[in-house]
Amino acid sequence: MNAIQETNFQFPGQTGFYRGKVRDVYSFPDKLVMIASDRISAFDVVLPRPIPFKGQVLNQTASYFLKATADIVPNWLLDVPDPNVSIGLKCEPYAVEMVVRGYLAGHAWRQYRDGHRILCGVPLPEGLNENDRLPSPIITPSTKAHEGHDEDISREEILSRGIVPESEYVQLEQYALALFERGTSMAAEQGLILVDTKYEFGNRYGKVYLIDEVHTPDSSRYFYADTYVANQEAGQPQKQLSKEFVREWLIANGFQGKTGQIVPEMSDEWVNQITTRYIELYEKVTGQHFQRAEDTAPLSRIKTNILQAITD
Repeated sequence: MNAIQETNFQFPGQTGFYRGKVRDVYSFPDKLVMIASDRISAFDVVLPRPIPFKGQVLNQTASYFLKATADIVPNWLLDVPDPNVSIGLKCEPYAVEMVVRGYLAGHAWRQYRDGHRILCGVPLPEGLNENDRLPSPIITPSTKAHEGHDEDISREEILSRGIVPESEYVQLEQYALALFERGTSMAAEQGLILVDTKYEFGNRYGKVYLIDEVHTPDSSRYFYADTYVANQEAGQPQKQLSKEFVREWLIANGFQGKTGQIVPEMSDEWVNQITTRYIELYEKVTGQHFQRAEDTAPLSRIKTNILQAITD
């Protein structure tokens, strides 16, 4: 299968290029062309092997939820000319990610397990177990790093350092919680629980826009609702749809992104298993059948579709 490791295009009118952990972003005077590659990252490290169809899953999941939440907050998306491509408005990104958590899982649980009872300035009650539902959803922001690890940060520090003006930050909080509520409702319709997720926002001519991806397996964690209570009562791990299973595999093989650690070898079987899990998540969270973009020359297809979109 022809997984997309990276792209290196040069388009007419292009003004810039940026390669993120997963996406290749081409800048134009007023727009961005964002290509979702098949790269996969964990612990802020890009793993050596791409995952076939992962980029398509991310791109199509994100566009599905951007369209489903456009009544809550305006977003950047204008067009999806290819299974791996989104074109949208160029915005000035805020330097923080708005992480919303409804349950004590993942990073939040690891912090709690290690004795921390304040996360990003938010106090957490005593007596919680892994994956317990929180009294109400909380926002635990993180700084957005271009390289290296994103870092937890509190609301107070964001405001005191002037990273985001208070009036705009209040708006980001309101949007994030409203989006999480919508995502929770949409997940419930599919028999899922939206555990936690992150939102990124940008500013365009003084107006806040939702940018990047929304409610995808790279940005969100889901539990299966039908087994949640029984698993919690039995102290069993939750069956989940997210990228967490990749992190758990890496941890079990001695890698957490720390200096000196080596990424374990990814077998063909393991790569195919990740593909299957990503497709399962797409179909489960959207309720739609995933149509694989079978193509022996995906880069040529992507380039052709972008050129047609930007010259129309």
